[in-house]
Amino acid sequence: MMDGGSPSHGLSLDPEVVGHLMPMHLVVSPTGHIRSAGPTMAKICRSTNLIGARFLELFELRRPRHVTTMSDLLHGGGSRMTLALRLPPKTSFKGIAVPLVSGQGLLVNLSFGIALADAVRDHHLSDSDFAPTDLTVEMLYVIEAKTVVLSELHRLNRRLHGAKQEAEALALTDAVTGLGNRRAMGIALDRMARSRLPFSVMNMDLDFFKQVNDTLGHAAGDFVLDQVARILCAETRGTDTVARVGGDEFVLIFPELTDQSRLTSLALRILKRLEVPMDFDGKPCRISASIGTTLSTQYEAPIPEQMLNDADRALYESKRRGRRQVTAFTDDLGAEPEN
Repeated sequence: MMDGGSPSHGLSLDPEVVGHLMPMHLVVSPTGHIRSAGPTMAKICRSTNLIGARFLELFELRRPRHVTTMSDLLHGGGSRMTLALRLPPKTSFKGIAVPLVSGQGLLVNLSFGIALADAVRDHHLSDSDFAPTDLTVEMLYVIEAKTVVLSELHRLNRRLHGAKQEAEALALTDAVTGLGNRRAMGIALDRMARSRLPFSVMNMDLDFFKQVNDTLGHAAGDFVLDQVARILCAETRGTDTVARVGGDEFVLIFPELTDQSRLTSLALRILKRLEVPMDFDGKPCRISASIGTTLSTQYEAPIPEQMLNDADRALYESKRRGRRQVTAFTDDLGAEPEN
């Protein structure tokens, strides 16, 4: 090997020492055959017969472009190179080729450059595959730390996204029944009004619910509300909106349902189920309901607030007529109920 940059005086080093200092080196004969290799290079090329292979058949030399033969390499002392394995995964390398004394060939020392992370993954390398003084070891620690940080950031982002979705869902959910709340109902109603699709609105208020609360307590009242929610969900479609908008008041929105006879039949079916006594701790809870409905097709341009008010007027008419009634809104109904 060269001593002090002079090709006429060499140092004789043990191959094991050279392999320890330069684990990715190759010794190439003047004929272009690989005579020996560092342990890491042997590991990288373990799928082929490295010793005896022709250097330029195993590697594709990309730079310098004018170097195409072994003779070019031998006469280009100290050439910096960019090259890649011809075999998959076609790992890229940076390197330098230095002529050995007495025409013994070349010492080629390689590194991964910016392809480090891919190479370490592809060839299952660790810090023991690099020289102790190689900055690659430091880069491995940086990459590992960066991977850990990015992984934690991804987990944090997923948790934050999940928390955001959960908070948004809670903001639209009634805590007692799990139905949509007044805000969810307003969003759904505005969306339907903007869509220009036909729809109907049903406003329902429970009858005799106060007596349940007063005689059996609020736990019984919550139980009744939960049972009402179950009935309403069972009687409606997945595309319908069912919301609890007050203490014992519910609003239902039915996309593309504007047949008044069908809507009335649905309301009567709900009333029939609600009138079945609900058992709470061995005690029957007896309620019924009053319902008012309105159709978007009754308006030139449906306005959510107006439709809610009109459904409420129809509901008030059901109560005025003795409760347990379904009333469809018409223009000749009485005035809106006072708040």
